[in-house]
Amino acid sequence: MSEERIVRRTLADLKPGNADWARVEALTDEDIERAIAEDPDAAPVLDDEWFRNAELVLPEPKAPISIRLDREVLTWFKDQGPGYQSRINAVLKAYMTAQRKKAG
Repeated sequence: MSEERIVRRTLADLKPGNADWARVEALTDEDIERAIAEDPDAAPVLDDEWFRNAELVLPEPKAPISIRLDREVLTWFKDQGPGYQSRINAVLKAYMTAQRKKAG
């Protein structure tokens, strides 16, 4: 890995946020549940029944391969930041899905 791509951060680099943590700490469970119930975009509260019925689904492991890509393609994906291999996979998967829909 190239040293020029490594960004080091320390605790001193952190900037204070704008959160009112005193207000957050003062919220009761009832306050939080009411806020969730009133928010149309909030996911439902996960209760004991949900966890009893939940099923763990692990993603299929990815196959390690060697692939030859145009240098400019690889450079472009890497320049987008960390996770370039996952982005390449997502682009290929989207193409595969589109082709399946066209064929089916």
